[in-house]
Amino acid sequence: MNGYQISRRGLLLAAGTVAGGWLLRDAAAQAAAPPTIHLAATDGFISLPGNVPGVHPDPLAPAPFTTWGIGFRDVTALTATQVKAQKGRFESPAPMWWVNELQDTRVQLTNLGLALRPDLLDSHTIHWHGFRNAIPLFDGVPELSIAVPPGRAFTYFYRPRDPGTYMYHCHFEDVEHVSMGMTGIVFVRPKQNAGATGIPAGKYVYNDGDGSTAYDREWGMLLTEAWTKERFEGAHIQEHDWSEYDADVWLLNGRSYPDTLAPNGGGNAANGDLIAPAGYPKLKYQPLSSLVRCMSGEKVLLRLVNLGFQQHTMTLAGIPMRVVGKDATLLRGRDGTDNSYVTNAIHIGPGESVDAIFTAPPVTDETVYLLYNRAYATLSNPGLAGLGGQVTQVRVLPAGSGLPPQTKPNT
Repeated sequence: MNGYQISRRGLLLAAGTVAGGWLLRDAAAQAAAPPTIHLAATDGFISLPGNVPGVHPDPLAPAPFTTWGIGFRDVTALTATQVKAQKGRFESPAPMWWVNELQDTRVQLTNLGLALRPDLLDSHTIHWHGFRNAIPLFDGVPELSIAVPPGRAFTYFYRPRDPGTYMYHCHFEDVEHVSMGMTGIVFVRPKQNAGATGIPAGKYVYNDGDGSTAYDREWGMLLTEAWTKERFEGAHIQEHDWSEYDADVWLLNGRSYPDTLAPNGGGNAANGDLIAPAGYPKLKYQPLSSLVRCMSGEKVLLRLVNLGFQQHTMTLAGIPMRVVGKDATLLRGRDGTDNSYVTNAIHIGPGESVDAIFTAPPVTDETVYLLYNRAYATLSNPGLAGLGGQVTQVRVLPAGSGLPPQTKPNT
């Protein structure tokens, strides 16, 4: 080739640009129905704790933020004008969403481009990790399907047949984009929720046939980590050696303790921008709380997902958990053998998901239990003293204390 070389990024960009024209137009007919969820891909700033000299907090970050990243925003309810205004405002983690078994699901992806790094013309994709029935067109692996270039949109179509907890991420420059924040939880609710022979309608993790995966409340817990040097160098147009990857901030739902306990964010402002949790302006773009609240006797489902690059072991001190599913699969043999198990420590590797249920113990006053990563290195924030990292609390209230039912997960 006369000595000419092209990078992987350049190859994928060229493929996305050439294929994008006719393939995106061809997909328009399928995308005629309103999307189940509309995601925008862009960059922006979030707040991570710690002090790493010369790297973190990033001086480019506007107060009260500290760190640059790339991710997705839920723009489902926004007008076209509001969607465009979200360039430079991503959510960490990517929005958590869910659908019902056999529900026709359309995920519209709009690539708004990068506000801080307009020199990077990266395309983006949605890869539903672990989805068993994706056709290549909608699988999100850019070498085989669609990659959405800046300024364009594409709608992915799914019809999920297997309940359970999954994850999704961008698969374009996937190591970089995943580590920068383009990761989130997606799960499928079973048809058994509507009732089945001999089983009342309710909340179930799987089509178990006997009600054994019933629960009262649920929390999604996305485990990731951040390498502040990578975030800094990406923002400052510098390269880094991936063989030197050295994460120094560990996150639950995009936050590090004690911010994991802060309340959820509160919807959209008039211009479509996110509204920060009350009293926490720095968490404006990290809206998902990890604080678990329940009453004695209730069954609580933890949907644990690891989309970092390290293995983690999550421990719930003082409360046993029953693991009922793994990687969106009910832990039951072909002959009906129950393979679920009780533990207080759940090992979860990169790209894996685990469904665990615990029964809140009897208490007479509000009682706090810690849910945390058993690895000591993950329990601090860089340059700061005290507890940090992948830690949250389970707060158990007495039975009948009037805690309202959940209207959606993580509330």
